[in-house]
Amino acid sequence: MSSPAALATVTATLQHLLSGVAQGGLVSTLPPSAARSNGNTGDQLNIFLYGLHYNPAFSNAPMPGETRNGESAYPPMALILKYLITAYGASDDDISGQQLMGQAMRLLHDHPLLSRADIEGIVPDSNLHEQIERIRITPDTLSLDDMSKLWTSFQSAEYRLSMGYEVSVVLIESSRAGRAPLPVLKRGETDRGADVAAAPSPSLLGFRFPNQKPSAEMGDTITLLGEHLNMPNIAVRLRHPRLSDPITLQPLPDSTETELLLSLPSVDDDPELGSKWPAGFYATSLVISPPETPAWSNSSVPLPFSPNIVTIDPTSAPAGQVVLTVECWPQIKEKQQVALVFGERLIPSDPFTTPADPTAASVLTFTIDDAVARTAPYVIRLRVDGVDSNPVDFTGATPEFADNQKVTIT
Repeated sequence: MSSPAALATVTATLQHLLSGVAQGGLVSTLPPSAARSNGNTGDQLNIFLYGLHYNPAFSNAPMPGETRNGESAYPPMALILKYLITAYGASDDDISGQQLMGQAMRLLHDHPLLSRADIEGIVPDSNLHEQIERIRITPDTLSLDDMSKLWTSFQSAEYRLSMGYEVSVVLIESSRAGRAPLPVLKRGETDRGADVAAAPSPSLLGFRFPNQKPSAEMGDTITLLGEHLNMPNIAVRLRHPRLSDPITLQPLPDSTETELLLSLPSVDDDPELGSKWPAGFYATSLVISPPETPAWSNSSVPLPFSPNIVTIDPTSAPAGQVVLTVECWPQIKEKQQVALVFGERLIPSDPFTTPADPTAASVLTFTIDDAVARTAPYVIRLRVDGVDSNPVDFTGATPEFADNQKVTIT
C-alpha cells in the first residue's frame, strides 16, 4: 500500500499527464487565487486539490493478502481526492481557454485509470504504483451553487472555466503493526475444542419489583424476567462500578420458565451491608454451571438499586436559603454522583466523605438557594449514580408519600 506521499504523487501524476495538453504552456498546482500571480499570461492549466473524503468501502478490513488465517491488521486509510482543474487561455482569452479545457477533459476521459507506468517514479517512496486497487479518475459535476461557493472561498480569484474530478481510491497504510499469533497446537486442556450445550441458554430480559416500584431496595424480593430460567445450577451475578468484585446470589427455588425470584439481603442479615451494596446500577447476569462443564454467563441487564432516606433535618424551614441535612442508607462512596431532587430542581451535594464505620449511615448536606414557600410540602428524592430513592410509603392500606421525604417551606 501507499505512504502518506501518495497524495502528492496523484497530483504530480495528473500534472505530468496534462503537460502534453498545454503544448508548452504551464501546468501549475496552486490555489486558483495564486495561479496567475507569477506573471504568466500564456496558456495554463491549474490543478488544485481542494478536498479529501474517506472511502468507507475499504475502512473495515485489511487489504486482501495482507493477513493469513488467525492474523489481524489495521485497515488502510482509504481516501477520495477532490480536484478542481481550471483552464487559462493566452492573455486570458476565453476562446483559447475553452480549447485548452476541452483538450484536458478529453485526455482525462480517455485515461480513466492511472497505470503503474503513469505513477512509478513520479514521487520517490510513495509506493502508490504497488497498491492492489487501481487509481480511477471520475468527473465530478459541481452544481452552479457549489462552484460559486468554491470560488468564493478563493477570495480574490477571478472565476475561470473549471471542471471537478474525483480520484480514488488512495490507500495509505496504517502505521500500527498487525498481530500474527502462533498456530494453535491444543484446543483446551483435553484438546476437545469448545464445549457445546444442546439445551437453550437462559436469557435475562428485565425485572419486576415489589409494589410496582421503579427500583430495588434492601430486603426486597425481586423477580427476574427472561426465558429458560428454570435450569439447575444457575446463579445471579451483580457487578457495580464502585466495587472491585462482583456479588453472586443464589435465586429462590420457586422459579419458572420465565421468572426467577431473587431475595436481596437486608440490614438484619448483615449490619455492614450498607458499605457492601452501594446504590446505583448493577450489571446483572446469569451464571450457569452445568456438571462437568465450564461455567458461562449471558449478557448483562442493568438493575437499579435505590438509596433510602433515613432522616431529613429540618423538615420545615422559612423561604430563602435552606441547608438540608440528609441521613441516607446505604453508604455513599466518595466518587458517586449525588444530588437532591427538590421540587423541579436538581441540587448537587456539598462535599462529603464516606463513613469509616461500615455500619454507619452517610450524612449529606444540600444548600438550596431561593427556596420558595408553598402550602403543600416538597416531596424530595435522593439521586445516587442516576437512581432515585423511593418516595412512596407502602406500609399503609394505600400508598402515600413518605413523611421522611417531605420538607415544608413557609
